[in-house]
Amino acid sequence: MKKSVFITGAASGTGFAIAQRFAVEGYNVFIGSRSEENAKDAASKISQKYGVFSKGYKTVVFDEKNVIEIFDDIKNQGYNLDCLVLNAANLGIGQKIFEVNISDFMNVYETNIGWNFMMVRQAALQMREKNKGAIVFISSNTAYRAIEDRIAYSSSKSGILGMSRALAFDLGKYGIRVNCVLPGMIKTERWKKNLKGIQNILSNCTPIGDIADFEDIANAAYFLGSDEAKNITGAELTVDGGNTIQLVPDMDRKKQK
Repeated sequence: MKKSVFITGAASGTGFAIAQRFAVEGYNVFIGSRSEENAKDAASKISQKYGVFSKGYKTVVFDEKNVIEIFDDIKNQGYNLDCLVLNAANLGIGQKIFEVNISDFMNVYETNIGWNFMMVRQAALQMREKNKGAIVFISSNTAYRAIEDRIAYSSSKSGILGMSRALAFDLGKYGIRVNCVLPGMIKTERWKKNLKGIQNILSNCTPIGDIADFEDIANAAYFLGSDEAKNITGAELTVDGGNTIQLVPDMDRKKQK
């Protein structure tokens, strides 16, 4: 039986790149998306291009019944997961402190903390049967560096770091590793189109003069999720071109040839 991975938010962007990275290595790939159509379409593309088994699932945020049904189906397909990558997130954009509805605020935590915990628990139940597995959270460098009007997002990403360390401690006895990838700015379609001048904000001014492609995040997720990192748990891998380490970004800094 080939190794298997389940990735949330994997129908496009970073999540789809992660799915491709595991598929290249021969993993069978289970894809989660809030759109069933998009999940199935992404799974079909993965299967056709890489010759692995792939299946898509509609995911319902903070619905434990839905989570259990997904993992039961994975089990019924004949798999005990080798890796879970938690990429989906509520971005909590534009939540101004004096205006945000408390329900909208808490929905960010339901997705980024509560729902992720539900996913981890069901994956870990499978992994402990073979005393081996890996869980990878896609967090953010905003876990350490706040951005305007995104209190719930930044603090939930900080919470993911704490949760991953606690999970690494509790699940280590079952051979299950838990780690985090912390991306910075990524070259999304929004970035490529320079919507609202996003290419001009400070996060682009990194020490190495560049920001991440989807593949950079995918490579980090694969490393932590694979046996290449078999003795790494409770760790963080920041992929932001060094943005987090600088006190004052150099707006004129260019990548040297």
